Amino acid sequence: MGGPRSPGFDRKRREPDAQRQPMKSLTTILLRTLHDRSNRRNFIILLRFCVALLLMVALYSVVFHFLMLREDQEYSWVTGIYWTLTVMSTLGFGDITFHTDIGRLFSLLVLLSGVVFLLVLLPFTFIEFFYAPWMESRAAARVSNRVPAGTKDHVVLTRHGPITAALIERLESFGYPYVVILSDFDEALAVHDQGIHVMLGDIDDPETYLRANIDEAALVATTLDEILNTSAVFAVREVNKRVPVLATARRTSAEENLQVAGCTRVLQLHNMMGQAFARRTRGADATSHEIGRLEGVLIAEANAADTHLVDKTLAKTTPRDLGGVTIVGVWERGTFELGGPDTKIGPNSVLVLAGSKQQLANFDYRCQEARSQKEVPTAQVLIVGGGRVGKATASALAKRGISYRIIEKNRDLVGVDESYLYGDGSDPKVLERAGIQDATTIIVTTRNDDTNVYVTIYCRRVRPDVQIIGRATVERKVAALRRAGCDFVYSYASMGANTLFNLLKRTDILMMAEGLDVFKVKVRGSLAGKTIAESSIRRDTGCSIVAIDIGEEGLQVNPAAETVLQDGQEIVLLGMIESERRFLEAYGPG
Repeated sequence: MGGPRSPGFDRKRREPDAQRQPMKSLTTILLRTLHDRSNRRNFIILLRFCVALLLMVALYSVVFHFLMLREDQEYSWVTGIYWTLTVMSTLGFGDITFHTDIGRLFSLLVLLSGVVFLLVLLPFTFIEFFYAPWMESRAAARVSNRVPAGTKDHVVLTRHGPITAALIERLESFGYPYVVILSDFDEALAVHDQGIHVMLGDIDDPETYLRANIDEAALVATTLDEILNTSAVFAVREVNKRVPVLATARRTSAEENLQVAGCTRVLQLHNMMGQAFARRTRGADATSHEIGRLEGVLIAEANAADTHLVDKTLAKTTPRDLGGVTIVGVWERGTFELGGPDTKIGPNSVLVLAGSKQQLANFDYRCQEARSQKEVPTAQVLIVGGGRVGKATASALAKRGISYRIIEKNRDLVGVDESYLYGDGSDPKVLERAGIQDATTIIVTTRNDDTNVYVTIYCRRVRPDVQIIGRATVERKVAALRRAGCDFVYSYASMGANTLFNLLKRTDILMMAEGLDVFKVKVRGSLAGKTIAESSIRRDTGCSIVAIDIGEEGLQVNPAAETVLQDGQEIVLLGMIESERRFLEAYGPG
């Protein structure tokens, strides 16, 4: 289901066509260097220095000629120039010497001036006023201030950070062209050298977006702070009223300002993460929580704890047990397993469900009915970190009637709220005072990934049975948090990137969890004409077909293994990010 590729981009090599051309000739680079006013001024200074140096050599050669005549030595004018340069450059071959004191004093003058002018001033002047500007011009030639001609259906980004880096990886996998606008030349050059498509420009300048061919863009995504995002949205809307513009915001007031400025959609990732944490909390309820939809088919998650499904395999469940929904897969201690007959549901399992709204309601009723017959322990949540994510998590838990306690070491954030405990969440004594022994779930939300890993290790060692949910700021820390003992991990980067990418694809599929994704592709090539069983998609890639678009009848959820895949037919797959990559490498984006 890849987007159209523009002629100026090569997805595999990740470099614009113009940047793959041979290095421009010295003449072209020199002309580009002299085009800049400050460079022209530097070149004039260097030229004046060279003229002064030539005049000095000429003067010394003349004086040499007359002093030699006084000593009854006669040499040609060429020899005078030769002697002057050998002495000034400190080579001093000694084949021509003075015999009088005045001649030797003159030799010392030439030698000392040569050291200053040739060995000190000339290299410094050359580097400062010519070589450095020339190198800067060569570097500038590698970073353009506009997108390649013909670029269309591309994504325009205003920053290269954790979220956009993760988004770029997704865009390249599906063949979507993109460009990152950066105003700082050094940053742009460094990012370009990483193989990222960049262009120079100010994000608050409408002219920048015209050079980015905004009229043909598919999406603009700005992930800076609220003030800069507002400026970027205003600049875009000055030249284009149609293109979708997405922005991130941390405050509700900023969200309203961005909407007034013309933003199509504002994402508050801390609220999204807080809701995800609350949804995964163990012992709260067994109600399903919608996380996405595909044309009427809902995808949801539900905690299996304290329900009638615990200790059963999927083969042993009945339609009545499930209320008509299908269990697509099961999360167990941070690992996702596609649903199969032998898949066992444990007390810590989180179920991924697919079905209609009514079927999910039936599932909820059946689970609540089973839970009402048991003595279910009250959920007690300990939140380590009371920043934006911690507060959003607490708010989501409060709406569900779940009690919580927050540990925060920034006294300004603690205030007089009784639910807060002032202290360092990595201190065992603080964790004990906060009630680590009574907690059913511990949510680690600090902005420091290393702190989160440390706290997770300690909590898992002290409470092997407790549910731990962690937050990662950068993607590379996700695996470390899982190894430390987190049952589930969410990262800002992946959540933001997946949300932006799904909005680009015009779907309502949200990120189901860190590392798990649902994506839609068209059947092409070797897949066409095969049954699902014959395709071996699940065995070869780890992805599972959860639905097939069968035309006017809509989506067929969980199709049978003997269903034949038709050429051009859209299929919906579910799998880990690694599985998705393997599928795209094997079959392409479609």
